[in-house]
Amino acid sequence: MVEGSMTQGAGQGPAMRTETLRDFRVPVAEPAAYAATKGLPGAPPPYAEYASYYGARAASVPPQPGYAPPDPVSEVPQEGDPDGYTPTQRDLPVIGRVPLGGPGDTVQVQYVPQDPAVSGPGPLYVVGDVHGYLDELVTELHAQGLIDDERRWSAGNARLWFLGDFTDRGPDGIGVIDLVMRLSAEAAAAGGYCKALMGNHELLLIGAKRFGDTPVASGAGTATFQAAWLLNGGQRTDMERLQDVHLQWMSRLDAAVLEEGHLLLHSDTTAYLDYGDSIEDVNDTIHELLNRNDADITWDLFRKFTKRFAFRDEETGPQAVRELLDTYGGGRVVHGHSPIPYLLGEVGTEDGDEARGPEAVDGPHVYAEGLAIAMDGGVTMAGKLLVVQLPLNN
Repeated sequence: MVEGSMTQGAGQGPAMRTETLRDFRVPVAEPAAYAATKGLPGAPPPYAEYASYYGARAASVPPQPGYAPPDPVSEVPQEGDPDGYTPTQRDLPVIGRVPLGGPGDTVQVQYVPQDPAVSGPGPLYVVGDVHGYLDELVTELHAQGLIDDERRWSAGNARLWFLGDFTDRGPDGIGVIDLVMRLSAEAAAAGGYCKALMGNHELLLIGAKRFGDTPVASGAGTATFQAAWLLNGGQRTDMERLQDVHLQWMSRLDAAVLEEGHLLLHSDTTAYLDYGDSIEDVNDTIHELLNRNDADITWDLFRKFTKRFAFRDEETGPQAVRELLDTYGGGRVVHGHSPIPYLLGEVGTEDGDEARGPEAVDGPHVYAEGLAIAMDGGVTMAGKLLVVQLPLNN
């Protein structure tokens, strides 16, 4: 079954809402959670499983020549402390004993000057589909100043959103997930955040791992997640390296979010409307359905979020975008999923049409009367992996 060729299924109403873990940023008030991602003790739940994973990986990798571990004091949040946070080793006085020439010592208090705190949120960035192209992702994040030469977060209070599809087709999907998970902790400790949305390839990988060759009912007859995953670029090396911590992280990702008037989604489809009348309802419903651990239900989720091109038609596309915006808020939809070369007709579509190559893609594609921004630059077809700051000027 070719991705994008599935027929739209009947909508499914919102299921019972349950409490879900929706924000994966490490609380700034608990730097121990971040420290644990570097293999240090004392990680509080619910991040303990991530901390133990990275601690084990760090212990298995020999230190590089010339590398010195960062000073834990320097990793204490320096900007934008939330209400209720008590700073440690930051604005506190430095206390030293100064001999006075007589019996005993006295204590002299000196204050260390601090840079003025930056108020308000930092700049907002979005990343299109990565699909396992780790080196390209690192290059683009570095070019935007979001990471340093050691692939560490260097953007302070900046905000970074990945639009989903971390694996499949490219060589190192698990490496991409590992990087995003680590940057999430590092960004939170610096006063910013790095977060991610669930794409259809996250659903596909979850299904392939959970259900394998279990038959599921599809619009084209009987199918299996394992076969669909391989057909859509599944990499056996990713499956071999896939661990529970990756599955837990993917299954907790949200499907939609509203950021400064931008409705961020993975797929250019209206299928989100089948799952709720608010962003919270959509995310809660999808989490609840995934938690049922049912192959057919998971397949239906995957099938619906594999649909594409809902905004491309000049007549019906703008109205489809407005329907989403009217329901969930915002002034523009920002999405991945459909490669810009497909939207522009610059490469052959799934129907086999012939067209030009994707070399011309060098930035996001704004379309549907300016209401939609496409972010999948077609890195899997020699295009470009896009990391872009919002809002766009056009």
